[in-house]
Amino acid sequence: MREDLTKINNHNYSLEKLFSDAKDFLPLLGTDYVEFYVGNAKQAAHFYKTALGFQSLAYAGLETGLTDRTSYVVVQDKIRLMFTTPMPGSKGEIYNHIEKHGDGVKVIALWVEDATSAWKETTSRGAESYLEPTTQEDKNGKVVKSGIKIYGDTVHVFIERKDYKGTFMPGFEKWNSHYNPTSVGLKYIDHMVANVGWGEMNKWEKFYNETMGFANLITFDDKDISTQYTALMSKVMTNGNGRVKFPINEPAEGLKKSQIEEYLDFYNGPGCQHIAVATDDIVSTVSQMKERGIEFLYVPGTYYDTVLDRVGDIAEDIKILKKHGILVDRDDEGYLLQIFTKPLTDRPTLFFEIIQRKGAQSFGKGNFKALFESIEAEQARRGTL
Repeated sequence: MREDLTKINNHNYSLEKLFSDAKDFLPLLGTDYVEFYVGNAKQAAHFYKTALGFQSLAYAGLETGLTDRTSYVVVQDKIRLMFTTPMPGSKGEIYNHIEKHGDGVKVIALWVEDATSAWKETTSRGAESYLEPTTQEDKNGKVVKSGIKIYGDTVHVFIERKDYKGTFMPGFEKWNSHYNPTSVGLKYIDHMVANVGWGEMNKWEKFYNETMGFANLITFDDKDISTQYTALMSKVMTNGNGRVKFPINEPAEGLKKSQIEEYLDFYNGPGCQHIAVATDDIVSTVSQMKERGIEFLYVPGTYYDTVLDRVGDIAEDIKILKKHGILVDRDDEGYLLQIFTKPLTDRPTLFFEIIQRKGAQSFGKGNFKALFESIEAEQARRGTL
């Protein structure tokens, strides 16, 4: 039966035991791709190439027989991002999503061995179907897709591609571009964070546990994540092999409007708040991203006066970390370095986290206060605190 793991914290858990507690009826191989619905897919893809070091991968549109949408796919190491825009006259799901939410994540696609089984297992456990198992074929083989609805208007699509040898999937052609800026060193998606409404965190924790077989890795309450003015609560869900992690945030009572409330207001409901991407050299990655125009949250210099007293010895030069505003935290397994961009869209919604893990399996609990004070400073500038 389901074991209660909510009391596990980042200083007292066994990853082997935790992953063995996650159910095995939905084996996941990893994140396949993330699809954004955006106002201009071509320009969004260009931005992610220029500023974040992605490369051209695949394209679908009028030239490939699509009349209702255009999609560009970019890649960097194991990360694939798709940007999709509706064509004129196509006022359906894509158009409505952009009108309601602005640019944002629609699809979190998960790589599976059997997309039909994944759909049957999740829908039989209460998930609402988004896409029944569908096979797409071309000269390079076949891809099987299925999908379920999750929080807000976001969905999971299961991708089975073991019988496909093409660039991306049927319906797409290779996107050949002479403009491919060099990588900034991003490796893979470490985790993706959901913001949900008041009182909904436990609902979605239950969903991921019972419907998808995930386990609760860590729970943070409003005492863990709070400042003088705002607070939130979070539960981190992980699949059985630990390759897919979804923290779920909800607002908590505070003196002023929290970042979660601000997100829900501007996104018009629950959605993906940020994508954490891993690097092996965060100083190099952040330096390059800054040179390419990405702005990061400002961390007060006083943070660095005592950080080494808290985390102990690290290999990095603390002066360099201070220069770039990179945060440090430690758990029983090691330490991590992390930094957060400012919103990458006009609405204060989606942003990215850059993370380098040096043994640590936690999520930077010791940095929460400094991080959220920085976010509050940006909210104050926007007049939304």
